[in-house]
Amino acid sequence: MLAFSTCWNNSRHTDGESMIDEILDLGFSVIELSHGMTIAKLPGIRKAYRAGKFTCSGLHNYFPSPVEVMIDAPDAYEYTSHRASDRKRAMDMTLKTLELAAEFNAGYIVLHMGSTPLNPKKFTKPLTEQVAAGQQHEPRFIKQKIEFIKKREKLSALYYRRAIEALEELAPKAEEYQIKLAVESRSRFEDMPNEREMVKLQEHFKDHPWIGYWHDFGHVQLKHNLGLLDHEAWLETISPHLIGGHVHDVEWPARDHRTPFTGSLNYSALLTHFPANCPLIWELSPSQKSEEIQSSLKIWKQKFPERC
Repeated sequence: MLAFSTCWNNSRHTDGESMIDEILDLGFSVIELSHGMTIAKLPGIRKAYRAGKFTCSGLHNYFPSPVEVMIDAPDAYEYTSHRASDRKRAMDMTLKTLELAAEFNAGYIVLHMGSTPLNPKKFTKPLTEQVAAGQQHEPRFIKQKIEFIKKREKLSALYYRRAIEALEELAPKAEEYQIKLAVESRSRFEDMPNEREMVKLQEHFKDHPWIGYWHDFGHVQLKHNLGLLDHEAWLETISPHLIGGHVHDVEWPARDHRTPFTGSLNYSALLTHFPANCPLIWELSPSQKSEEIQSSLKIWKQKFPERC
């Protein structure tokens, strides 16, 4: 199933129906309703949906955005937060997202599980800057990366446990609504879960059919570019738990959410790990031009007709 995320044009519209219409004009009929959506757009989205204009593949938590958050901030509230009030708000907003997912007959909601208390400006950012400068094989880079991994390992247990507890609380509602909870791969190593934790998390819920893994092509490629994993090997490992994926490209080393075929990703190799009819959602930056998207969509349909 090929679909398109509203993250591309959400910020350009005040009316939900016009937002949907612009995506339909690109050549997509299946749409993922993404985070950052103001509640004011819901009437227009509902109108378009009830008119049969689009099919909803899924929702990206939180949908709609918390009314008190003035910007697109899907991580404003985290299940891993040290603040109990933030954890409760995260749960309440997720339950609302599940309710709306059922209304739109969606198959899944994509979840960010939270983070460890490490500042990316001290870890991911300087490592990325060194890679951009071609210094990824120098001893300083390797030393900093190993220190980063060790530091995160010492901190992670509490935040992993909170993520597990959140999913255990949400699982009965997911089963009630028949909507899958798709735990997304993140772009920063500070985030929860990392790959080792993701495997552990999926094994924890292996007997629960409503919890699985959501693969973000760009996020994982950023970690690949930092030498934290091998993209294709990771997909081979995690593929038994796949629910779907966010498709976008990456300009070396860390500019993601680019239009497919404009960056460095080898989709032909990566897609072999996805089951048939798996949701593949183009999740693009608002900076990407309509003409380029339509051109790439033609290439996609030629190269991967079975993935449309």
